[in-house]
Amino acid sequence: MKRPEYLKQGDKIAIISPSGKVERRYIEGAERTLREWGLEPIIAMHCLSECGRFAGKDEARLQDLKEVLCNPSIRAVLCSRGGYGAIRLLEKIDTSWISDNPKWLIGYSDISALHAIFRKAGVISLHAPMAKHLTDNSDNMPAIVMRDLLFGKWPVYRTKTHPLNRFGKSEGTLFGGNLSVLFGLRGTPYDQISEGDILFIEDIAERPYHLERMMYNLKMSGILSKLSGFIVGKFTDYEEDLSIGKTVYEMMAEMVAPYDYPVCFDFPIGHVPMNFPIPESAEAQLTVSENGAVLKIISE
Repeated sequence: MKRPEYLKQGDKIAIISPSGKVERRYIEGAERTLREWGLEPIIAMHCLSECGRFAGKDEARLQDLKEVLCNPSIRAVLCSRGGYGAIRLLEKIDTSWISDNPKWLIGYSDISALHAIFRKAGVISLHAPMAKHLTDNSDNMPAIVMRDLLFGKWPVYRTKTHPLNRFGKSEGTLFGGNLSVLFGLRGTPYDQISEGDILFIEDIAERPYHLERMMYNLKMSGILSKLSGFIVGKFTDYEEDLSIGKTVYEMMAEMVAPYDYPVCFDFPIGHVPMNFPIPESAEAQLTVSENGAVLKIISE
């Protein structure tokens, strides 16, 4: 995997909207924060466009994506928000736009679809906060870690223990994101969950039985049996449905019970203020013990 060059003071970072439409104040807030970091934000032409629920027509969002990926003077790309819409662009994206001029792609949620094509193109990307976070939480720890990571300082994460954690130590390739988006890519050329991965997942506003259905897909297709580690992030804006016999976390623990790799629950990633950046497709070491979990990037 190619790692994009670290950023330096004065570098250009584009802000684009490849999925849902976004409020102007979040673009302005993100622009302000990025300038405080010493970067030069470039607002894509259609960043604030609207077409139904989308930030402009598919062709316009694709045009912005191509222009920023192919522009060698732009060193990173911040997606303004998730929502829905990135999957509409995948078949029209030439992976050479990514591989010929590697740069940081930043975002999460629906942007998981773009992280998948970055992996297909052989380039590390960053599952991390977006414009709303940089507007409302610009001084919290995830934003600080994201800034440091982009400038070359890689994090080591330590989390509290959880009763459903499974102890162990493993190494593998970090990959994952929004479970619903990853599920939507299953069986396509953009299904990039691979043997030996440390898979991390999060989601928002999904009913527990929908989550169970998706997890059964991962189990019955053999994905769960081939992992090196499993990280369960934050699942938010839903109500537990005990009519299925267990909580969401308990269901996931049961799904991976037959395997022997380390499992970590309640990791700080997802649709929450404490949403820490994770380098997609980077090599990492996951250690889970009675003291909690440690996630360390071992390859840049």
